Amino acid sequence: MTTDRRTKRQARTRKRRLIELYLRTFFISFFVVAAVCAAVVFSSAGAAPPVPPDFTAKEAEDEASAYVTPEHDPEDEAVGGSAPAPERFSAAGRKELFYTFLIFGKDKGVNTDTIMVGAYDGKARKAYLISIPRDSKVAVKRSAKKINSAYPAGYSHGGGQEGGVAQLRREIKTIIGFTPDYYISVDLAAFVQIVDAVGGVTVDVPIDMNYDDKYQDLYIHFTKGEHVMNGAEALRFARYRKGNGGKNTITDYQRIENQQAVIKAVKDKLLSPGSLTKIPSFVNIFTKNVDTDMKASDALWFAGQVAGKDGAELSAYTIPTAGGSGDPYYYEYLDKGKIVELVNQTINPFNRDIEPGDLNIAGPDS
Repeated sequence: MTTDRRTKRQARTRKRRLIELYLRTFFISFFVVAAVCAAVVFSSAGAAPPVPPDFTAKEAEDEASAYVTPEHDPEDEAVGGSAPAPERFSAAGRKELFYTFLIFGKDKGVNTDTIMVGAYDGKARKAYLISIPRDSKVAVKRSAKKINSAYPAGYSHGGGQEGGVAQLRREIKTIIGFTPDYYISVDLAAFVQIVDAVGGVTVDVPIDMNYDDKYQDLYIHFTKGEHVMNGAEALRFARYRKGNGGKNTITDYQRIENQQAVIKAVKDKLLSPGSLTKIPSFVNIFTKNVDTDMKASDALWFAGQVAGKDGAELSAYTIPTAGGSGDPYYYEYLDKGKIVELVNQTINPFNRDIEPGDLNIAGPDS
């Protein structure tokens, strides 16, 4: 791999990680804003827990008809509908108060370079997020076999947003073994607007940060100590990894801590009394930048859970991979055995375990 190609690939990886930060922040902020709004309009304390959609129903569409481009076989096109769970699973066999989410970010039109599957365990008060690399190879018939091609394929060939979401759901099911209950689509450019709408956030910068990168148009300059940051500054702080000349390098763990500090600061500001007067701004930002198939009453219930007195513990993971293809496609091959183990430990909504046979993982020759 040439130096220039390696540099560009590293830049794409950094961008993806940054977008994941946006999405994690929105995952929390979405429910926090709903909770703030609910506190003004009415109390969500008495709201009933949501009843998740039943994707085990017989009439649900089989994922075997995954979308292919017209030049292959028009009769195989599938726009709309969602893939069912494996036959041995049923709605009655679900874990109590356990919900799953397909969360994806759009940065330019129909591009979905960030995709996650989340889950909320209402009994344990735990939330999980699993990031799925955009280059993950999926078992589909179309020529573009990356997971980030799913939404554009369904969207662009007659299905619009509904078709895009349905196709992405179908292909996610081949990776994790089941169809997520709800989807949350986020325009990632709105993160700066959220931070600015709350009047900025206060962040304790642990070290002097000085980094200049013309290639990324990224310039980070903060002195150690407490800073009140606007949206653009908060993003630059969250992106910091090392300083000029390799000075003041931080570990990935420390970088995650910095990102979590930003998320906590946003959450605290959203829940502060002063934010009540800014609800119209929050609603406007979310109306323009967030789309979901959750009912308003369901969103309020989740909001009360996530933003309540004790909150919810959040754990984040990346789906296990088993190497990549390199030039020219740069596929990420998924590790079926490790995925099954992770899914069953975190996001599986059923009492029975997902098994390797429930997944349809694409290999190097497929």
